[in-house]
Amino acid sequence: MKIATWNVNSLKVRLPHLLDWLATESPDVVCLQELKCEDKAFPLAEIEAAGYRAVSNGQKTYNGVAILAKSAIEDVTRDIPGFADEQKRIIAATVDGVRVICAYFVNGQAVGSEKFAYKMAWLEALTGWLHEELARHPQLVLAGDFNIAPEPRDAHPDWKDEIHVSVPEREAFTRLLQLGLTDAFRQFEQPEKSYSWWDYRMMAFRRNFGLRIDHLLVSTALAPALTACWVDKAPRKLERPSDHAPVLLTLA
Repeated sequence: MKIATWNVNSLKVRLPHLLDWLATESPDVVCLQELKCEDKAFPLAEIEAAGYRAVSNGQKTYNGVAILAKSAIEDVTRDIPGFADEQKRIIAATVDGVRVICAYFVNGQAVGSEKFAYKMAWLEALTGWLHEELARHPQLVLAGDFNIAPEPRDAHPDWKDEIHVSVPEREAFTRLLQLGLTDAFRQFEQPEKSYSWWDYRMMAFRRNFGLRIDHLLVSTALAPALTACWVDKAPRKLERPSDHAPVLLTLA
């Protein structure tokens, strides 16, 4: 089973890239973030023509998440239950017995800001809900743009901004792992300076000035089945790319 996560940073703009990539990589499940479109504008016909079913949780201009799958998509949940939030950041579903949670984590803007406080409250709510989800679904994958680089090696050495790498954010990431989740990427030997996001400015991608903020966390029950996890930089090299690259894993 091949599962991928990709912040497409506007599905409308990146749809040709996505369709080409689906044809090339043929993942079984894809989690998309930053759709930036309402559900009524979701390109379901094009996705289905590519051989995928899809469910989405979108809003105009901002945020938005979706799950694409070759198999049936069942037991769909939108948003974090019990957490009042107008921003569309969560969609969960079961595919072939695996609970897949697609999440677009809050950016947070700057440590100490109101948006950072929202980020920390959102993370707390997510963690509480995930504890319940893991009890119900032992085979679970949490995939998405976390907007957290969990370790120093996940940020370029010259990264000076505190956001994405602050102690509170990294502690929140650790609390997710403590639920019984494993960072799939770190279960395998990886090249140094492996990142999944690069700013559009200052030739960041060419300089490999980036962050690893897109993650696939797998439950204890699934971890032994991991066979690979990698960042696919190819779509980031295209014209008008997303600023994120897809991250993929395979399960035996």
